[in-house]
Order: sequence, then structure tokens, then C-alpha cells
Amino acid sequence: MIEAYVLIQTEVGKAAQVVAAVKEIPGVTRAVVLTGPYDLLAHVEAIDVDSLGRLAVSEIQAVDSIVRTVTCPVVHL
Repeated sequence: MIEAYVLIQTEVGKAAQVVAAVKEIPGVTRAVVLTGPYDLLAHVEAIDVDSLGRLAVSEIQAVDSIVRTVTCPVVHL
């Protein structure tokens, strides 16, 4: 299982709408609104790296009003 955090920037005034949509995506375990340079943080889980990529690109980035994402995989040291 691969875990990652996805930092999300939205269009101005769209964070509440986007977080509601992101929470409905399978593989997203949690999504919250932030202040600062990113508007949302989503915790996601996927079976492998390819599935993680599909989740980030095909599902999350497809949500209306998302401007930019940064996906940060979790490493276990």
C-alpha cells in the first residue's frame, strides 16, 4: 500500500466546493482545507505507484476549480 499527501491549490473562493468533491474520490482517506500557499491537503492510499499516479492525475486533477497539485508520497524510515 502506498500513502501520499496531495497539496492542492484551487481557484479563489472554491476551496469548500473542491474539498467536498475530493472527499468523494475513492482512495482519498481524508481531505481538509488549509490556509497558506495551498488550499487543501488530501491523504490518499493506493495499491502501487501506478495507481497513485492515476488517482492524482485522472481523479483529483479532474475536479473543477483545481489549479495545481503536488503529490508527496510517504516514506517509512
